[in-house]
Amino acid sequence: MKVNYKALATSAALALAVLVGASSVTNAQGRRGRGQKQSQENQQQANQNNQDQNDQKRAEQEARRNGQRQQREQQQQAQQQQRQAEQQQAAQQRAAQQQSQQNQRAEQEQRWQQNRARVQQNQQEQQQRWEQNKQRVQQIHEQNQQRWEQNRQRVQQNQDQPRVQQEQNRQRAQQQIWEQQRQQQQNRQTQQNSDWQRRQQQDVARRQQSTRIYSDRPNNQQRDWRAYQEQRADQYRQEQYRQQSWALQRQRLLEQQRRRAQLAYQRAYLERVRQDQLRLQNWQYNDYGPYNYRYYRSGNYYETNRYGAQMLQQAINDGYEEGFRAGQADREDGWSFSPQDAIGYQDASYGYDGYYVDVNEYQYYFREGFTRGYEDGYYGRYQYGRNSNGTLSILSAILGQILNLQLIN
Repeated sequence: MKVNYKALATSAALALAVLVGASSVTNAQGRRGRGQKQSQENQQQANQNNQDQNDQKRAEQEARRNGQRQQREQQQQAQQQQRQAEQQQAAQQRAAQQQSQQNQRAEQEQRWQQNRARVQQNQQEQQQRWEQNKQRVQQIHEQNQQRWEQNRQRVQQNQDQPRVQQEQNRQRAQQQIWEQQRQQQQNRQTQQNSDWQRRQQQDVARRQQSTRIYSDRPNNQQRDWRAYQEQRADQYRQEQYRQQSWALQRQRLLEQQRRRAQLAYQRAYLERVRQDQLRLQNWQYNDYGPYNYRYYRSGNYYETNRYGAQMLQQAINDGYEEGFRAGQADREDGWSFSPQDAIGYQDASYGYDGYYVDVNEYQYYFREGFTRGYEDGYYGRYQYGRNSNGTLSILSAILGQILNLQLIN
């Protein structure tokens, strides 16, 4: 509540004037009859007036303090209400601003999605147009290429027909020569097989005799046996020289047929054979003891010693690995299934050293492993062998079926 200090002051002045006037009348009356009493009364009246004035001042001060306190409380209350209103207004503004920002973000996201969809649609349309243009250009190019190729072939046929005929005749002649050489080699192999059977019969008697008296046989017999093994090794080396000449002719034929993978295999095989020949130059003959193993082939049992048994097992494993590589090469070239035409099958002597096992015997088991490896390589499977960290080898069960090796004592 607001206090009117000006009205209070006016009232106080009027009251003072009334008191002064009353005091004057009283003094006039007292002068008539009361004398000293009047002075005392005046003094009391003055004291009373002073006290009234003090009370009035205190009342005015109290009223002012109450008014100031009420004014402060009202101001504080008004300020608090104003702050609350401002806070509420600020909260409303923030909420409105957040809502506005959310709406803006939603609108921006919607516009971005719409723009993205339009861009993707434009890109798809451009890609489709580009693909269509590419197909049209490619078709036109292919048509032009076909027409150019047809024209070129006609021109070439007209110009190079005699040369083509000569080349075809030369290839046919080369093929005939190769077939003749192949037939000659097969004849030599047939003759070698006949010789091998004859020598095998002689070896059987010699092995039986050497097994009976191996522990106390004379030095002359040991020298004869060693000479026989070294003679066999020399014969194998001479055969290798003839094989190298045949391999060069085979290489030219593969080049004419454009069998790049098979040509690469042949070169790699010949390099492995060459490295193996270097190994044989430092190989020394050792006596590995009596014939204590036997194996079954073509209805008969044959005997050999520990080194010969290892050689035959090695022949099957090496044959499988070489056959697998040759089969892969023919598959890459798109060539027909023909393991007998591969250099590895024709040669079949990689790993042979000429001792304790006849070359025909080694080649037989090498080709047994080769045909199975070729089949796996050509068809991309592992039916007869396995691949362990890049090393190819025939399965033990298959090896046992092929060789049927037995320890006899």
